[in-house]
Amino acid sequence: MHAIDRIRSAEEFLRRFGIDDAIREAELIVTHFLKRDRTELYRDNPFISKKQEEQIYEFLNRRSKKEPLHYITGYIEFYGLKIKIGKGVLIPRPETELLVEEAIKAVTSYKLQVTRKDKDSSLITHHSLLNILDLCTGSGCVALALARKIPDADVYGTDTSGIAMRYAKKNAELNSITNVTFLKGNLFEPIKKQLSSHASHITFDLIVSNPPYIRSNDIENLQPEIKNWEPVEALDGGEDGLGYYRTIIPEARNYLKEGGHLLFELGVSQADLVRKMVKDAGFTDVLLIKDYAGIERILRAKLGIV
Repeated sequence: MHAIDRIRSAEEFLRRFGIDDAIREAELIVTHFLKRDRTELYRDNPFISKKQEEQIYEFLNRRSKKEPLHYITGYIEFYGLKIKIGKGVLIPRPETELLVEEAIKAVTSYKLQVTRKDKDSSLITHHSLLNILDLCTGSGCVALALARKIPDADVYGTDTSGIAMRYAKKNAELNSITNVTFLKGNLFEPIKKQLSSHASHITFDLIVSNPPYIRSNDIENLQPEIKNWEPVEALDGGEDGLGYYRTIIPEARNYLKEGGHLLFELGVSQADLVRKMVKDAGFTDVLLIKDYAGIERILRAKLGIV
């Protein structure tokens, strides 16, 4: 069988099992094994070997049981990086790339502010090296994207999951990114414990987080690909979904430099509540950024004024 015919039959198979975007997923599965991009596949319509056909069938069978496609292929593209993932680690979402984009804007703004302050005062010195912290780092996708885009930064990622830590470190190696350190532990705890011997108190120019923010009672209503496969601890934000924000926001003040930024990804209808939290905690210049669906998805705030 040739590739185009196999895509069509794969699409029909996936549709029978209620896969919404069946044509796209059929294309991804076939291109995965033929190691050709979509354009080449439709242009050349290569022949599929018996071994490749067996592998494609295995993947389709797993997908029919609602196993997430990216767990099956073992990777996902995120902000220009190839990110390895598997069961036990949250699959990066497209909207999380907005978190990276806004973090880069925040760092650029911070650098400009500090540079201007340096010119105005001989009492202030600024090193080019920046410190960035990614809380609930998971696969490490956000930390790695920031480390790649901001090479003069030291980036740290923390997570309680040992599985996530293993994937994050593999992803650093896979993408040849060396200016990132992953630490196992809850939120700021590994920063306190493991870096205390290197500095009396480390502070950050930027703290970013995509924390669990789904309401506990809403998890059962999620798609089977999510509720039955992805780690609950990476989804469950407590009774109202805001538990992690309540913990992170007040403590972030102790770890941010003056003028540093705090950025969050938010769940649906959480923007106003989290905005109030950061304002009540003394943060300023609070911005809410909408995703492509018009949902207020990213919150950005600043600590004090440089």
